Amino acid sequence: MALFTDRTDSERARSRSGWFGWTVLGIGMVSAAVLSMLPAPYVIERPGPVFDTLGVVETPAGDVPLIEIPDEPTYPTEGALSLLTVSVVGTRERPPSWIELVPAWFDPTRSVVPVDSVFPEGLSREQSAERSRIEMENSQREAIAAALTELGYRFSSVLTIAEVIPGGPADGKLQAGDVVVSFNDETFTDVTGLRAAIADNGTDRAGEMVVRRNGVEQRVELRPELSDSEPAAPMVGVYVGSEYEFPFEVDIQLENVGGPSAGMMFALGIIDKLTPGALNGGEAVAGTGTISATGAVGPIGGIRQKMYGARDAGAEWFLAPSANCDEVTGNEPHGLSVFRVDTLDDALDALRGIASGDVAGLPVCTG
Repeated sequence: MALFTDRTDSERARSRSGWFGWTVLGIGMVSAAVLSMLPAPYVIERPGPVFDTLGVVETPAGDVPLIEIPDEPTYPTEGALSLLTVSVVGTRERPPSWIELVPAWFDPTRSVVPVDSVFPEGLSREQSAERSRIEMENSQREAIAAALTELGYRFSSVLTIAEVIPGGPADGKLQAGDVVVSFNDETFTDVTGLRAAIADNGTDRAGEMVVRRNGVEQRVELRPELSDSEPAAPMVGVYVGSEYEFPFEVDIQLENVGGPSAGMMFALGIIDKLTPGALNGGEAVAGTGTISATGAVGPIGGIRQKMYGARDAGAEWFLAPSANCDEVTGNEPHGLSVFRVDTLDDALDALRGIASGDVAGLPVCTG
């Protein structure tokens, strides 16, 4: 009697097949784990801190009003007029891994965006931060200008070159400190108007900018190029600052926040402080949008994250630029009513409707 028998050919085949299958599965799992840890060419946007323009902010010197008008009579305010921010997870140097991106793709409060749209190629983090700071300072000045214009104050303004971008159309032609006199024979009271004129010129031909340098006017031909930002727009490779001679001082304290998107809310906060009564009826209102000195409200980025930030901060009402309505529609958080605005007057009308409880006729985003 045989004590041992050889395995049949079919048994050996099944063994080899099982071993091969487990090997392939193991290799696949290891490969997936390795790939998941590799950096991705994306960053994640999520809701950032919320700041009430009627409240106070922390500074190294202690808590101070976010908006302070020391030399003019101001009035008590109620409720909140909050501005929103977006926090970014990852940088060009240290992007998130693929395993971090997967849950963000399925989280309505977050967005996965190309790293180039947040950190343009060729710019260091320091350069990006500086440009963001310039945009914030411009938005504050234009917000003050828009608010005071709305209230009937008069003042003068001048646009100056704050920075020339190396390698751009203006490199070697313009200098920081140049005063902008005109572009294509058109004069401007704010940065937004100049930016629009450059966009209208397009990239197919050169435009003529007149600047004043050391008291002498110079004519410079500049052919705009498309920017690296999203959405791309014609630009001449400069950052322009607006300087105003306001009739009194308005101080806006907000550290470590950049970009132009808080402009509209700054303007509303200033108006509320300079006028009697609660502009918002004591309600918690949030909003976002750029502002020009003439009161035009422009689009911003990260609208979905800002809506969720507003809801989480307790706001029930939200003011959004009309140009962002396609991103708003269908993405509104539960419990947040979103109204669209094109101008500062539209925003003021919305606040009056909220204050009175009559919001039925206010325009909403419809895509």
